This record gives sequence, C-alpha cells and structure tokens, in this order.
Amino acid sequence: MVDFHQNGNIATLHNLRNRSLEEMTYELETFAQTRKMALILPCLYSELATDAMPKILSELSKVTYLHRIIIGIDRADEAEFRHARAFFQGLNQNHMVIWNDSPRMKELGNRLDKMGLYPSEQGKGKNVWSAIGYLLGCQDSDVMAIHDCDILTYEREMLARLIYPVANPTFPYQVAKGYYARIGNDKLNGRVTRLLVSPLLLALRRVIGDRDYIDYLRSFRYPLSGEFAMRTNILPDLRIPSDWGLEIGVLSEAWRNLAPKAVCQVEIADAYDHKHQDLSPEDAAAGLNRMATDICKAIIRKLAADGTVFTNNVFRTLKATYYRSALDLLEAYYTDAKMNGLALDRHSEEASIELFAECIMRAGETFLENPHETPFIPTWNRVHSADPSFLRDMQAAALADDREFQ
Repeated sequence: MVDFHQNGNIATLHNLRNRSLEEMTYELETFAQTRKMALILPCLYSELATDAMPKILSELSKVTYLHRIIIGIDRADEAEFRHARAFFQGLNQNHMVIWNDSPRMKELGNRLDKMGLYPSEQGKGKNVWSAIGYLLGCQDSDVMAIHDCDILTYEREMLARLIYPVANPTFPYQVAKGYYARIGNDKLNGRVTRLLVSPLLLALRRVIGDRDYIDYLRSFRYPLSGEFAMRTNILPDLRIPSDWGLEIGVLSEAWRNLAPKAVCQVEIADAYDHKHQDLSPEDAAAGLNRMATDICKAIIRKLAADGTVFTNNVFRTLKATYYRSALDLLEAYYTDAKMNGLALDRHSEEASIELFAECIMRAGETFLENPHETPFIPTWNRVHSADPSFLRDMQAAALADDREFQ
C-alpha cells in the first residue's frame, strides 16, 4: 500500500520501502538505552499448537531492543502452564509467562470481586489488562507494544515499525496503531472492518450527522487491528473493554485522553493473515456474530457518552442506511479484488452484511435495555486507589507461579 496520503485527522506513517530493518533496529537499540520497551502477548494456550506461534517465537528471539516480554496465558491447566513456560524459553529477552488461571491469580480475582472491581468477562481484554498491571508493577518500561499471537505472516519488522513511532523521543506520538492489507491465500479478508465498521461509520454520519469521533475512527485504515504501541505513562488511566470491543475501545480511550496529534497509524506489513473466526450465524454469543455486536456496542456507547441520543427509531434507520452503504462498498471491494486476482465470494459477503445488520439492531436493543451497563474493566489507577498493595501482590503471585513450576 505505497502512498503518501494524509487525511488531516491523525498522522499516517507509511512504508515507503526505502529503509532497511537493520537501520531501524539500530535506532531502536539507541532509543532503548534511555527508553525501555516492553511487549505484551495475550495468548490462549491452544495457540501454542498453531503454525503461527513457533514463527512468532523464532522472530522475537532475534529482537535486540526489547527490555521485557510479558505473555498472558489463558485457558491453561497446571500441566499446560508448565508446557507454556518451556515453550517460551526460546526467547532471548527477560520474559514472564503469567498463568491467568492459577489458584493465586484466582484468589486475587476474588479479592477484586469483593470490591466490585473484577472484570465482568474473561477474554482478551482481561488478559491484556492483567499484563498491563504486571508491567505497571515492574515500574521499569517507558514504551509498550501489543500484538496478537495468531499472525501467520509474522516478521520482526512488524514489531519494529509498530513500536518506532512511540519509541522515538523526537516524535509526539503517545499511541501508534498498526495497519496492513488483509490479504491471505489469494483472498481479500478483513470482513468485519470492510463489511461492518466502514459502512457503519458511513451510515452513522448520514443518520446522526457529523461527529468528530466518527471522523476520527474513519481515519484509521484498519481500526480492528490487534497491534498497537503506547507510552506507558497513559496506561494507569486506560479503560479497557471486557468484551470483544477491545480494539475500538482502546482507540476511543486515545480519543478521550489525548490530542489527535498524539495518535498515529503506521503501516507494519504488506500483507497480513491470521486465524479467521467463524461467522456463527446460529449463535449470537460466538464468533464474528458476537464480535460484531460488541464492536457496535462500543461505538454506540462512546457516541452516547459524547451526547448523541439514540432511540429505537434511530437504530431502525441506522440499520437500513448501513445495509445500503455496505452493499455499495461490497461492489467496490468485489471489483478491487477481481482486478488484483483475489477471490471474493459475493454470496457469503452479502450473508455477512445481513448478519451484521442484525448485530446493529441487537447492539442497539442491548444499549437501550441496559443504559447503566459498565463494560469497562476498572483502570489501574482505581484499583490502586482501592487496594494500594494489589499490584505488588499480583506481581508476587506471578513470580511465585513461575518459581513453583520451573
């Protein structure tokens, strides 16, 4: 995606293909002397058996500028945690594997639950939140990056390009969001961004009018990417959604807390492929069906917090406007795919649009029925205020798990 286009809302840092990885790595090593960098990897135990993780591990072992890697492991029993610890021994950096399901971590969760501060849902959001808590407890990192653990096309250049904008002390950016072309196996992927988020934002603009927040989200070429980097000073006040609206939620927090000039998006790969979720049309609590609903709720909640009034009539109009917008965009995606020799099944794409239209209505109904819903995990500043020893105890629990299962 070589171009130099800037839309004026946030900075877009392109890959103009005239700089080597070695040169960028040298600069990152220089920055790391005074600005320590950490990487967080939210991981399901099952992902260790995929084709993606061994390649990610091999690439990360060659990275020389990272001070610390924190791996959060979900859905693992004791034997699986032992295996996970052994699996990540191939990393050359200081690293910690956090067993989120350990008895010690569950005991800490019960402690938070009694104060009404425990995350309402298990999943990627809680995993990331817990890893951030451990990182804050370490008090030794200035920059943090996060990326998923199912990237089949992973190369260490992705991390270098992702972390560079916030690691460079002469740049103004506090948050960097990764973007890339969603192409894999000669197919045009990225259904939720292409067929839900993009047409939904167009429809919202037509139905409720211009909003700075909508323009802000539309500025991102791939708002649902799981790759972003931040300066750690903003982490204590970061509200992380507990549902599948994590990526939109983080962008919304950047919008709430930072000036637009402090946020950028950076091209980190020519193409990107990862594990694809099932559409799950028969189960609203699974796959892309649930993901799409949670994303819609995240956008609706943010607009409502900024003063937009939603009613049943608004959501019905929004659904109809979205459907027409999505079909119009589908025509553009189809011709783009065909011109570039990529496969695109129009029938399945239209079926996805129909499902996503229902997700918009479901999200709207949920919002109207539960106006007091608080889906965000409490910030670490609030946790520290309620229990000043919690971060220290959490760090001690992770270290104890690590020592016990060596």
